[in-house]
Amino acid sequence: MVRALRTRQWSKNILIFPALLFSYRFEELAGWAESLLAFAAFCFLSSAGYLVNDIRDQEADRQHPTKHLRPVASGDLPVPAAAAEAIVLAALGFGLSAALGTSFLLVAILYVATTLSYSMVFKHVVILDVMFLTAGFFWRAVAGAVAIGVYISPWLLLCASFGALFLGFNKRRGEIAALGDEAVEHRRNLADYNPEVLRDFQSITTNGTILSYALYTVLGSPTEWLLVTLPLVLYGVFRYVWLVDRGEGAAPDEILYRDRPILFTVVLYAVTTVIVLVCSPGAAL
Repeated sequence: MVRALRTRQWSKNILIFPALLFSYRFEELAGWAESLLAFAAFCFLSSAGYLVNDIRDQEADRQHPTKHLRPVASGDLPVPAAAAEAIVLAALGFGLSAALGTSFLLVAILYVATTLSYSMVFKHVVILDVMFLTAGFFWRAVAGAVAIGVYISPWLLLCASFGALFLGFNKRRGEIAALGDEAVEHRRNLADYNPEVLRDFQSITTNGTILSYALYTVLGSPTEWLLVTLPLVLYGVFRYVWLVDRGEGAAPDEILYRDRPILFTVVLYAVTTVIVLVCSPGAAL
């Protein structure tokens, strides 16, 4: 039951915290408390969604080289137990969301509706599959701002959206590279993708990610000195593209833990950003 939570994928919920960071609320204990509650709520809700997805995809997962080890697919976690666990997690997630206010609860509901729509309908629809995954990241970024009651910067949402599209299309490219001729057997819509078109999508979203972040640091951030973090973002993006070309990009969340250069870059980015904001205090998010 613990393995079925997919705790490694909770790293996606880190998008809750940029609003706390760039609004200077990280200097307040109340801001941290609200953001951590929001993070916990989305962890519970995302794990509930993973369980629903595992129940629906258990037959396909059994044919996958790595997904067959998932608790539901392997038979270690019976379907009734997985369903009960999903219900409990959803109740906990919505309970915490309600404690953070009606607006946050609404965002949480929209997030769950988006993830369920992806799992049940759009998972196998070319292009829309990645766009619905991106919407999940979009709601995480919105939730972070709503939880602490600060202005939702369109620049922040733009960066989060382009970054999620970048990861999504690179994930599809990585899956094709890793699974080869058997890719279609594990995900039907991979038949509608090919390396050439995914390379084009990769190029577009890479440009969008870098440009949106660069413009944010100059035009939308609390201090233009945040521009000093741009080399770290560039390195992280280029490193991930390089890993995808090597056939190692099928699971972005696992790369965060497994690839030390990327992990070090993420930590260094967080530290550098805090130092820049503390030393150059400016307006709110």
